[in-house]
Amino acid sequence: MKLELNNHELINHINRQLTNMFGPCDDFSLYLDGSLLRVEKCFEVTKNKYYQNETGEVYFSPYHSGQYAIFLYYLANTIHRAGGNASLATKIYYLNKILHSVDWYYEIELPEYWGIEHPLGSVLGRAIYSDGFFFYQGCTVGGNKGKYPVMKENVILYSNVTVIGNANIGKNVVISTGTTIKDEIIPDNCMVFGQSPNLIIKPKEQKYMDELISEFWMI
Repeated sequence: MKLELNNHELINHINRQLTNMFGPCDDFSLYLDGSLLRVEKCFEVTKNKYYQNETGEVYFSPYHSGQYAIFLYYLANTIHRAGGNASLATKIYYLNKILHSVDWYYEIELPEYWGIEHPLGSVLGRAIYSDGFFFYQGCTVGGNKGKYPVMKENVILYSNVTVIGNANIGKNVVISTGTTIKDEIIPDNCMVFGQSPNLIIKPKEQKYMDELISEFWMI
């Protein structure tokens, strides 16, 4: 993966931001390589042209806000997975929240590859997420009465979608702008509109949905 900043420069960049916000912080450099590897695996399958450079190499820049938001999530989550410093992971999560207006807590487990477009105002709770998850601005995924959603592969949330509670979202599902899904089962290969409990679910042929999803991913 091609980096806008080398590892040393990136560490200094993040340290400046953390120090400016929270004062001196503990060392996170041991988790950097693992986090960048996860970023590369995530970015290498996206069709977003800004995630590759002019020669087609996977590219990461901390000056691209979407890329940097994903990286900071992975950094905080990698620290958490390793049983590392919870205070440090919290500060990196909080830095992401301050810089990008996203609430992606480091304990949630996002998949190997997922994507965003203008993710401001997005809140991701303790759901089960699968590869191909993609969302736009203002989306909320979260709990209701102690129950959390399960989303299978290739679920796309357009702007201001809410998915909460005991919701089970199938594969290859596109959820339209402003839709609210609460405690409902959504089958594979469909488009969803409206508000629970009066959703409009439009089944589609798998080929149709595969072609739609292929606009997001190379696989």
